[in-house]
Amino acid sequence: MSDKGTYIIGEIGQNHNGSVDIAKLIIDLACRPIEEDLFNLDLKPMNAVKLTKRDLNQELSQSQMDAPYTGVNSFGPTYGEHREALELNDEEHFEVYKYAKDKGIDFVETLCAIGCLSMLKLFSPDYLKVASRDLTNLPLLAALAETKIPMIISTGMAGKEQLDEAIDTISAYHSNISILHCVSQYPTEPQNVNLSTITYLKKNYSRFKIGYSDHTIGISTPLAAVAMGAEVIEKHITIDRRMKGTDQIGSLGPDGVNRMVRDIRILEKSFGVEDIFIEEKVASARNKLERSIATKRKMNKGEIITEGDIHLLSPGDGYKWSKRNLVIGKRLINDIDANELIYNNDIEQ
Repeated sequence: MSDKGTYIIGEIGQNHNGSVDIAKLIIDLACRPIEEDLFNLDLKPMNAVKLTKRDLNQELSQSQMDAPYTGVNSFGPTYGEHREALELNDEEHFEVYKYAKDKGIDFVETLCAIGCLSMLKLFSPDYLKVASRDLTNLPLLAALAETKIPMIISTGMAGKEQLDEAIDTISAYHSNISILHCVSQYPTEPQNVNLSTITYLKKNYSRFKIGYSDHTIGISTPLAAVAMGAEVIEKHITIDRRMKGTDQIGSLGPDGVNRMVRDIRILEKSFGVEDIFIEEKVASARNKLERSIATKRKMNKGEIITEGDIHLLSPGDGYKWSKRNLVIGKRLINDIDANELIYNNDIEQ
C-alpha cells in the first residue's frame, strides 16, 4: 500500500453469484473514472478489489451443509449446495485476478481455510485478507502468514485479547499487517459502529496500518472513518443492488461507488497541514468582503480625523481597525465623501 491516499478496497465477496463474468463487470465498476464536475479534479478510483474463497470441506458441519435453504436468496435447496453454487474454483479466481491486474488494480483474496492455499500455486494476490470470524483461527493465520504475503485482518468479532493473539501468530512470520476496525453486523446499526475504535487502534497499534471495513448503509461512515485517520477502507460493491444474494442490498451500486470514492478522494485533498494561515485563493474574497476604515460623514481636505468620524465598510483593501492609530489624528489631504474608504494617499504622512 502506498503512503499517499486512502487504500480503497471494493469487496466483491460473493456478489459475483458464481459467475466470472459478473466478477469482471464489478471490477470494471471499481476501475471507472471518478466523476467530479465542479473543480475538474483528477481523482483516483478504487485501489483494489477483493474476492472470497471457501473450502467447503473445511467450512461447515455436515448438519449445516445438509440443512434446507430455500429463501429468496438461495442458490440451492440445502445450505451446502447454496454455498457451492457461489464458489469460483482456483482457475476462475486466477482468471478474475488476471483481469484485475490487466485493469491496473490490486487484487485481494480472503482465504477461509488452509485448503484454499492451493490457489497460490497459480498466483500471488497483493494481499491476503482474514475474515473477522477467522481472527481466532490461529492455524489458518499461521498458514497464511507463512506465505509472507502482506495481510489484512478485520476485528469484527474480536476484542483486544483475540487481536493480540492474531498479531502474535502472524508476526512470527512477518509484520506487514493492516488492521481494519469492523463490526460484524449486517447491516451495522449506527449506534454499534464505534468509529472511536479507529483512534484506539492508531494509538495502540501504531506500527501497523489502520483502516475500517464498513457494513453500514450509505457512504457517510467510511468518510468519517477517513477523517478519523483510517488509511484503508473496505466496502462491498455490486453492479446492481437488486440482484439475488444476501450481500447485494447492503453493497454500493455504481452511483454509490462513484460518490464514496469521489468524496474520500476530495476529503484527502482537504486535510492540508497542521497550521493556520491565509490561503492564497482566499485573497480575492478577502479583498471583496473584509472591512476597512471608512468615513461616517463627508469630510473635507484639512480636517483632522477622529475616532467618531470612522467606521468599517467593505472592501478590505484599506486600513484595518487594528491599524486605526495610523488614521486617527491625521489630517486629510483630499475631500472624501461619506461612507468611503480612507486610503494611504488620503492622509498626511
